[in-house]
Amino acid sequence: MRIYFLGIGGTAMGNAAILLKKLGHEVLGSDGQIYPPMSDILRTAALEIYQGFNAKRLQQLNPDLVVVGNAISRGNDELEWLLDSRACSMISLPQLLNDFLLKKKDTVIITGTHGKTTTATIAAYLLEANADAPSWFIGGVPKSLPNGAHLGQGEHFVIEGDEYDSAFFDKRSKFIHYNPYIVSINNLEMDHADIFRDLTDIQRSFSHLIRLIPQRGYLIINGDDKNILGLLDQCFCSLLKVGIDTKNDLVLKDFKEGSWGSSFKLYFKGRFWTEVEWPLQGLYNARNAAVAALSSGIAFDNKNPLSIDLAALKNFEGVKRRQEKLYEEENQLIYEDFAHHPSAISEILDSKKEIFPEHEIVACFEPRSNTSKSQLFQLEFTKALSKADVVLIGAINKNSEATNDLYLDRLKMINEIQGLGCNRVAEYFEENQELYQYLIQFLTESKNTDKPVVIVFFTNGSFDGIMKKLVNKLTS
Repeated sequence: MRIYFLGIGGTAMGNAAILLKKLGHEVLGSDGQIYPPMSDILRTAALEIYQGFNAKRLQQLNPDLVVVGNAISRGNDELEWLLDSRACSMISLPQLLNDFLLKKKDTVIITGTHGKTTTATIAAYLLEANADAPSWFIGGVPKSLPNGAHLGQGEHFVIEGDEYDSAFFDKRSKFIHYNPYIVSINNLEMDHADIFRDLTDIQRSFSHLIRLIPQRGYLIINGDDKNILGLLDQCFCSLLKVGIDTKNDLVLKDFKEGSWGSSFKLYFKGRFWTEVEWPLQGLYNARNAAVAALSSGIAFDNKNPLSIDLAALKNFEGVKRRQEKLYEEENQLIYEDFAHHPSAISEILDSKKEIFPEHEIVACFEPRSNTSKSQLFQLEFTKALSKADVVLIGAINKNSEATNDLYLDRLKMINEIQGLGCNRVAEYFEENQELYQYLIQFLTESKNTDKPVVIVFFTNGSFDGIMKKLVNKLTS
């Protein structure tokens, strides 16, 4: 079959295109600008890629099927031709994954507001380490797996279950298409304000996923999260709860962390399972590991999930852009994290304060996602960021239809943070390059006074390149 990917430059679309080619299909596609690393990955895979959109070219190529990416909207030249001519069948990426990759597999869907990419990576990593030969499809760049998408010979397919909508013509959450066998819900909060009205709206979408789990399947949830506990009336499968509370089926105890990583113990139904010591920090990552361990354990052997060996976790390296250390020298450390929700930022700053009690913690926040740049969580962002000693809020990405009065009031935020006292410093910047210049001066002064510093960049974008620019400056 000749399959054309409209918007092939996205991480998910590009990885799916590569998997379809491995299945023997003729694969080609187009996009506006395609950037590294996906441009390099697609080039290495020898896919037929076109820069820019051209309806006449698409007509001449005459594909059997067109996959419409989530980022493609009305007004796109090729999409308008597809709608006018009806010359080719059209499908969303999630539906394509189900039809071509998932139907013959037992799907392990990892969901939740935070930690999906890391948790899905851990689950796939553990199954691979236990010779289960899984397939996986992950929306990030795993460090401990060869790539973000893989076709294995085994019966399990681990996939990151995104609650965002599927395509411009299909507003259902992506995970609705994924034919579940095991579903994990790691946490649940309001997010994606551009498509969900409120928390109840998001819960409704998750409840639809739960209804799709067959009776032979499993639902694994964070049993400490009250927003999930209200969704269980439509659960017709086996239910297992994970968390700190001793009422859960899998209980996480004795968590400790330091610059070396962290350790914790797992107990399943009152029975000691194992102690984990690994390089990742933060209680939130320990929760990710616990959920992934039980999800992969059930997939590995549902009669005895504890038979899966978790020893490989000691070598797990995480995922790029998730608490990734960019620089370390002379008591100056720089981290990057994809976090763009106040709860995630709060947990990460708690962890950094615990690990580096003598360091000055600097939080650099770029309001970029539709939710993070709106006023929806302004109070929550203010409280979360105030855990840092220095708060630097970057430029608001305004390439959306939102009006200015709906954007974060950054002046109010920094006034409230400064008002907390304790010599807190808070600034906001109209240009991210101004924030970069501030950091250069700040680090110079800190070095002169021998004050140890930890800088954490929070963004789901590039921060206009200033993270890489700063590291290059410090290492030159």
